[in-house]
Amino acid sequence: MQEGKEPPLVTPGEVLGRASDVKPGIGAYVASHNDTVYASLTGFLRTISPSADSPDQRPTVEVTGHKAHGAVPVPGSVVIARTLMSQVTKVMARMASADIMCVGPKNVQEKFTGTIRQQDVRATEIDKVDMHLSFRPGDIVRALVLSLGDARAYYLSTAKNELGVVSAESTAGATMVPVSWTEMQCPLTGQIEQRKVAKVGS
Repeated sequence: MQEGKEPPLVTPGEVLGRASDVKPGIGAYVASHNDTVYASLTGFLRTISPSADSPDQRPTVEVTGHKAHGAVPVPGSVVIARTLMSQVTKVMARMASADIMCVGPKNVQEKFTGTIRQQDVRATEIDKVDMHLSFRPGDIVRALVLSLGDARAYYLSTAKNELGVVSAESTAGATMVPVSWTEMQCPLTGQIEQRKVAKVGS
């Protein structure tokens, strides 16, 4: 290989440029809320110049060549995440944080953090959402990736019937059983706990 400067290594959430200046290629996407192009995976940043006769003269930025081949969350993908023990109580009423464990059926090999904001918990009566009655530390959640947010955390949504808590432990340590879209029951004590429950498909 020819000697030269190695392309910069970027990680998910790094800003690659403005959408008015560059086009997202492999491993990159544009966030519609601020017209900014972000990296969606870890790898080397390449900038590809447009052809002289192309009507769009923006260069294309892409992220390629990283050795890790684990699944990577992208906007529109469904992920399985575990709500964090320390973060949920810390962030209180506005959001819950979670570690993303799977993208679709595939495990992730890198650490990806997700944030479920109050407005993304459910589709109705958003202003009445109580985060502590929707998720608890240690819950396993099925969620939809909305976008890359701040501090390299993905914004996640559970605002569909099939999204939400899929597995949770009761205060007695037992795996709870869903009894409605908003409640789960401990099989040992019979105690009901509030959750934003995912509807398990038929």
